[in-house]
Amino acid sequence: PIFFIRDALLFPSFIHSQKRNPQTHLKDPDMVWDFWGLRPESLHQVSFLFSDRGIPDGYRHMNGYGSHTFKLVNAQGQSVYCKFHYKTDQGIKNLTVEEADRLASTDPDYSIRDLHNAISNGNFPSWTFYIQVMTFEQAENWQWNPFDLTKVWPHKDFPLIPVGRLVLNRNPVNYFAEVEQLAFDPSNMPPGIEPSPDKMLQGRLFSYPDTHRHRLGANYLQLPVNCPYRTRVANYQRDGPMCMYDNQGGAPNYYPNS
Repeated sequence: PIFFIRDALLFPSFIHSQKRNPQTHLKDPDMVWDFWGLRPESLHQVSFLFSDRGIPDGYRHMNGYGSHTFKLVNAQGQSVYCKFHYKTDQGIKNLTVEEADRLASTDPDYSIRDLHNAISNGNFPSWTFYIQVMTFEQAENWQWNPFDLTKVWPHKDFPLIPVGRLVLNRNPVNYFAEVEQLAFDPSNMPPGIEPSPDKMLQGRLFSYPDTHRHRLGANYLQLPVNCPYRTRVANYQRDGPMCMYDNQGGAPNYYPNS
């Protein structure tokens, strides 16, 4: 539910510190700890990482978190801040270090196989969806910055509110088309959900689409797995490599138009 940093400007450096040494091309713990040691806000997430919270026994037995603070807006325009939580209905289940080491060398696809087989057998995994809610007034007066991604909202002060369930009831027909080409992006928000002043979220609103344009191409939003399910987009974004469909035909590509 938290992260190592709270400022998106540090995101590239954080990622570089986790990658390989530019000279030796080896994993370098000195790089990792150098960055963490110089950024004290990392301590909360580091304590999670090295705690006894466990190594998840596959995807079905782990929780999911939106982590960022978002904003919910109702039909009357009234807003509150919120956080999203997905709690596994299968229960938390962990691997021992020894079992995780064995699977890493003998069956690195263990987690993918476990999820695929469960769905194929009709044992559909599900997660209960909860939100935490904080009013604008509470945010103004809270003891720390409620938009700080390195901190949690205490459940005793902001209890979990159940609002639904997420159920995985179908495996992809083609893994590349439906999984590898997926473009998750926090800036794709349905009406009623908006961003908050969370600095890391604000950075990700820009960085994720940039990444998808690099990875999948300028027209990644036209891919079937990423485009609207029951409608066709009509906007002023045209052309570019791998354009699909009719490129919106002869409709005006500028605004205003008559």
